Amino acid sequence: MYPSAFDYFRPSSVDEVVKLLQENPEGKIIAGGHSLLPMMKLRLAAPASLIDIGRVPGLDGIRSDNGGVAFGARTTYDQIIKSDVVQQTLPVAAEAAGVVGDIQVRNRGTIGGSIAHADPAADFPAVLLALDAKVNATGPNGQRTIGIDDFFVDMFTTSLEPEEIVTEISVAKPAAKTGMAYEKFSHPASGYAIVGVAASVTLGNDGNVSAARIAITGAGPIAVRANGTESALVGQAPTAENVKAAAQKASDGMTFLGDIHAGEEYRAHLTRVFTERAINKAVERAQG
Repeated sequence: MYPSAFDYFRPSSVDEVVKLLQENPEGKIIAGGHSLLPMMKLRLAAPASLIDIGRVPGLDGIRSDNGGVAFGARTTYDQIIKSDVVQQTLPVAAEAAGVVGDIQVRNRGTIGGSIAHADPAADFPAVLLALDAKVNATGPNGQRTIGIDDFFVDMFTTSLEPEEIVTEISVAKPAAKTGMAYEKFSHPASGYAIVGVAASVTLGNDGNVSAARIAITGAGPIAVRANGTESALVGQAPTAENVKAAAQKASDGMTFLGDIHAGEEYRAHLTRVFTERAINKAVERAQG
């Protein structure tokens, strides 16, 4: 099926993008296009205009940021996988990027597009939640920073204003003795997460868990933190028994999706199983 007719713009600056968004309220930003174009072809989306940010300078690339990492919004998954900065500082980001879709998606899909689209089965919303990322956005009122915990609002909905564009995603330097992991149960055709779990676990000098951020994608309409699991972990020794008990709380209070690929009960089960796997791998890495 062909998409509906649309106007096409190719701005050359972030300011021009913001101006076009103001002038075209029914317009959509396109970068890699791997989320938007399939929806347009199926007539599930019919934007009046497309604003192509492929030539806007300053939106791609990865840099070290006070020991942490900053990702330009147009940075592709392939760039994340191959980045020495990411491999050394946030290897879980490269690990997650390596299981996104297929090689075509990884070469064209972008980190900024992923989170702005807020697909409930995307990988990076959970990863960035676990990493406590910050999202930098630019709009008519200038720049602002949005904490990742406040970014995802609902299915395909974020806290971005209609005339704002994501410009950069930043992650602070992980604390010492922090291990991170991403585990997912993939759809066999698309590679989307039926359930994906990202875990960041920090150990104290006594060997107990001093901090934990666990995030889940694919299971429900929005990527969420597993607050019950986090609370059950902190202050405890990361034994197999304690991790398993904490992981059983991962599904508490969640709203689960049900479809032809997995029912609600099965997604709840997968959430607990993959939370346990992700935490155990993160703990192992934290222990060195």
